Amino acid sequence: MNSPVAHTSMQHASFSGFEGNVIAADQWPGEGLCPILLAPGGGQTRHAWGSTGKRLAQLGYSVTSIDQRGHGESEWPASGDYSYSAFAKDFVCVAQQLKSTTGQAPVAIGASLGGIAGLCAQGRVSTALSGLVLVDITPSVKVVGVEKILRFMAANIEEGFATLEDASDVIARYLPNRTRPKNLDGLAKNLRLDEDGRYRWHWDPRFLECRQPGKTQRDDLQDEMIVAAKSLAIPTLLVRGKSSELVSEDNVREFRELVPQAEFIDVTDASHMVAGDRNDRFSDAVEGFVQRNFTKNQIR
Repeated sequence: MNSPVAHTSMQHASFSGFEGNVIAADQWPGEGLCPILLAPGGGQTRHAWGSTGKRLAQLGYSVTSIDQRGHGESEWPASGDYSYSAFAKDFVCVAQQLKSTTGQAPVAIGASLGGIAGLCAQGRVSTALSGLVLVDITPSVKVVGVEKILRFMAANIEEGFATLEDASDVIARYLPNRTRPKNLDGLAKNLRLDEDGRYRWHWDPRFLECRQPGKTQRDDLQDEMIVAAKSLAIPTLLVRGKSSELVSEDNVREFRELVPQAEFIDVTDASHMVAGDRNDRFSDAVEGFVQRNFTKNQIR
């Protein structure tokens, strides 16, 4: 195991997406180990990875956490393109820019939409990544779970919230099993304060317009993810929340048939929001994976 290092100060950075769109990021410098690329789920920002990013950086890995297009401080593309293909193309661009500066393809850790983008990016460009961690996402998922998430994201999308406490109330109803934070500074990072004095989720509302897929679109995405999964020849880990509303045990079994070499970890007391529900166990799983596969003698 690598010993913690001292240089863990976070820096801001930016990358270019495939349309020239600005991708905002936080970076923690490493000590010569491979770069790690963290990509959050739909509706989330890079701040979801703060604890995990710092922890991996302390072990010597160079860590980059991004806001995906239209999210957080990343640019809202003029095209309004929030297709899965657009996220995958951005992912390839960011991964290639990291490789050009570090000399190594990154290990990607993607939650939900971030995992979809990472898997599809690797399926399109086989040299994009050195490793892949999929966080509660597989090619096949429970449609009812997707619909639940979309309903939550659509709630208050136009009127927003008068206060941070109002937003916290909505989250508490959606995640009743999670301890409600007393300090709302973290929540504030996922909201923007608009000119009318209302708080709204920190992502482009047009994002949801592309998240109302018909069966054909779902099938096309699933087909691409299946092909990408079958072609995986890099170290891969699937992390599921044991109480996930999105990924069932059958979904996990199907994925492991597609990628028999993949590692798998079920995180107890966690739902789809694994990193937020049990960040300690999630970070343990990710740390173990990268240290087993990406020490100085194993860099790909």
